[in-house]
Amino acid sequence: MVKYSEWRDVLDYSWNQVAQAFWKRYPNPDSLHVLSEDTLSREVRDGKLYTKRLLSKTNVPPKWAERLIKARIVNILEESVVDPKEKTLTTYTRNIGYIKVMNVIEKVVYKVNDEDANLTVAERSAWVESSLYGFSRAIEAFGIDRFRKNTRKAVNGFNYVLQNMFPKTYLALSQEQSNPSISVTGKEKLMDAAKKATHLAKTKAETIYATAYQPSSQTN
Repeated sequence: MVKYSEWRDVLDYSWNQVAQAFWKRYPNPDSLHVLSEDTLSREVRDGKLYTKRLLSKTNVPPKWAERLIKARIVNILEESVVDPKEKTLTTYTRNIGYIKVMNVIEKVVYKVNDEDANLTVAERSAWVESSLYGFSRAIEAFGIDRFRKNTRKAVNGFNYVLQNMFPKTYLALSQEQSNPSISVTGKEKLMDAAKKATHLAKTKAETIYATAYQPSSQTN
């Protein structure tokens, strides 16, 4: 039996930015488990870029699986297709070795968000299968759960790289710092209005005071 799961993430960057950052997403603070990445092949066919890469990652199995999985490093084969015309970046990844214990296949399609062209959607699909008799269901359930957790780290790490490559400026956080001239002008207007209001209030107060407390003329 195969465990299947799918979900989507939205990246606050354009597809062009995501396609550039994809090749530079390692290293980052959330990918310390990625030890190496090597390009096996790369070619352009029909206007599309086809790439094969080999990634090496640390692999820490849970206590109950230590007897089944003794390797502490796992190799991942990553195949990708970039279609600049359709603006899609499709990746396929799968583990090499220990396939009988747990075979994990992931497909990710990065494409332009239909609702906002400035955003990119990452549509993910994952298949986890185990052929280990008596443990397959437990291993598959564990695999999907662990895969989801690792995906969150991967998304956070990718966002870290994107932010460093394409830093965003949030003007709303400090209008005064982002545009000092506008801020100073606003302050001057407020100060001028306050001065006028103070002067007007003072003038009225002096008039009222003079009227109320003016000495009355004495008659003989």
